[in-house]
Amino acid sequence: MEIYLDNCATTRVCDEAVQACIKAMTLDYGNPSSLHKKGMEAEEILRETRRTAAGILGCDANLLTITGSATESNNLAILGAAAAYPRAGKTIVTTSVEHASVTNAVRHLAENGYNIRFVNPRSDGNFHPQDFLDAVDEDTFLLSMMMVNNEIGTILPWQTVIPALRKKYPKLLIHMDAVQGFAKYPLNVKRLDLDLLSLSGHKIYAPKGVGMLYCKKGIRLKPIVFGGGQENGLRSGTQAVQLAAGLTEAMRLCQQNRAAFETHYQMLNARLRDKIAGMDRIFINSPENGAPHLLNISVIGVPSEIMLHFLESKGIFVSSGSACSKGAKSEVLKAYGFPEERIRSALRISFSKDNTLEDIDLLSEALIEGAARFRRMTGA
Repeated sequence: MEIYLDNCATTRVCDEAVQACIKAMTLDYGNPSSLHKKGMEAEEILRETRRTAAGILGCDANLLTITGSATESNNLAILGAAAAYPRAGKTIVTTSVEHASVTNAVRHLAENGYNIRFVNPRSDGNFHPQDFLDAVDEDTFLLSMMMVNNEIGTILPWQTVIPALRKKYPKLLIHMDAVQGFAKYPLNVKRLDLDLLSLSGHKIYAPKGVGMLYCKKGIRLKPIVFGGGQENGLRSGTQAVQLAAGLTEAMRLCQQNRAAFETHYQMLNARLRDKIAGMDRIFINSPENGAPHLLNISVIGVPSEIMLHFLESKGIFVSSGSACSKGAKSEVLKAYGFPEERIRSALRISFSKDNTLEDIDLLSEALIEGAARFRRMTGA
């Protein structure tokens, strides 16, 4: 038996998405740029993907660009905006807990003359809206902040920060990485007045290799990939129609079951919190009011990699942080101010619609066994 609890890294593709992918690969397999019937059938799949996402986000479908990943969407948003607005200012504000695709994009711009300001969580582990307002000034052309942190589940104060900044700096470009929040929480880009928003398919039961970028009407971006001018010139290259088909079905599934899925995640999260409360030197790093679909914990005295592989031997799969970090010590946990022993022993447990309370109970038993075994071996 396998228990998969690494759903922030990727989810199992839902059956509806699998069937849509197969249909697109075997029946609607034309090139969407071709002018004949098979091409038009493929193009209709792309249009339907945009329509479905637009219904969830509350925007016009023609404002959505299909990309290959959220990493590509983040890069296109940040680098594309910098190229399109070279005189708008030379300061970018972001947070110290962003995904690497945001952090490394802004660091690249720093090498080319931009000033980067990182907003940090305070000692209580929360981000305070005033810190964003203090970081932005007249020279700031872009704010990029995530919706939900992908390692410990903090929900950033975007609902307060964005309207406040909009009022004070109406020309400021605002980008949100919504990978861990899209289709899990209500989000209306028009009401919130976002300029740019990135999302990913494989975090919501769609295949890997497909993402999306929302760009508000009137906002200019310059492409970072050049070719045949697909996706209104923003993302050249023949679109992966089969992946878009799968994304459509996954978005529908998550939207139709959003409330039920959230209740399910809350139930699993609460069960694990209750179990950990009675465990020796196992700490919860995620905030009480964080996103319910993930829980970051530390098993003091047992390095993350050792516990990860012990759990794997039991058929239980978790992670030691962001999958993109490939086992490196978490810069995010460091930014949150956790002590070294908790960073070294951190595990990220993330739930899916398919996980059960029994999964949580078996994980809890394995954590107790692993902690006892390796602490005894090391004398920790």
